Amino acid sequence: MNQVVTQLQSKFGLGKRLSFKDIGEGFLIMEVNTDKCTASIALQGAQVMTWQPKTQAEPILWMSEAATLKQGKSIRGGMPICWPWFGAHPSDPSFAAHGIARTAQWDVKQTSVTELGEVEIVLGLAVEQHQQYKHKMTAEVVIRMGKQLSLTLTTHNQSDEELHIGQAIHTYFHVGDVREVSVHGLEESEYIDKLSLSPAYQKQQGSISIASEVDRIYLDDGQDVLLEDKSLQRTLRIQKQGSHSTIVWNPWIDKTKALGDMGEDDAYLHMLCIESANAADDVVILPAGEKHALFVQYSFV
Repeated sequence: MNQVVTQLQSKFGLGKRLSFKDIGEGFLIMEVNTDKCTASIALQGAQVMTWQPKTQAEPILWMSEAATLKQGKSIRGGMPICWPWFGAHPSDPSFAAHGIARTAQWDVKQTSVTELGEVEIVLGLAVEQHQQYKHKMTAEVVIRMGKQLSLTLTTHNQSDEELHIGQAIHTYFHVGDVREVSVHGLEESEYIDKLSLSPAYQKQQGSISIASEVDRIYLDDGQDVLLEDKSLQRTLRIQKQGSHSTIVWNPWIDKTKALGDMGEDDAYLHMLCIESANAADDVVILPAGEKHALFVQYSFV
């Protein structure tokens, strides 16, 4: 055990329920193991990589077998945090896609066990004079995990100017067979089809099914979304606050092969991204000194 891990374990470890580990070249993770769930979280990106309640026979989150777990490299799978912009940077395409948060090293602020027996982890990131984001800003993530999982991403604009924030909890869900999945709750919602050569608003008719590549930004009212997985015979409820856009994404076979870190050629069959976001028309305008919180919670129906 190296010195950094020893210090973190001494200050923030919770015995067997929460421990720290260096999995190689300084890449630090937290491992959770309670009577309610197992999980792992990377300090890089404050990224939940795995979460599985003890009541579930299959993982909830999808992680690529070819994911790169190295400092400075984005992790394919789990719950990446896109912040403080979503997708390409609005004015400089040379900047990192989906922002700076997911490859930054976050600081552990606090760990505890709640009255419900959930492990709670608080992580923080301060941004000032970053080469790709020169504003005084902080982000804090509060993760609670047990039979259900919740994450709150709070942005604090500490500068003296108004800032625009795009963000997403870019969650990859593990599914038995994406062709046997139905997504409910976005019926009648308008969406932008990012695969269209001339993107325009369209309206969802009925529940969402996946039979080809999908990349859509739904503009919603913050309602619950249900992921019904007929193959695994389970339905996951996605609840959120502070978000009025939801991204649904599956790369399908050609893009899976092109991406390089998706793993096996049929990996797309076993994952679906449903992202709670502030994107497109839903970008947050954050006045000087103000805060915005994006909250998501995953539980089973």
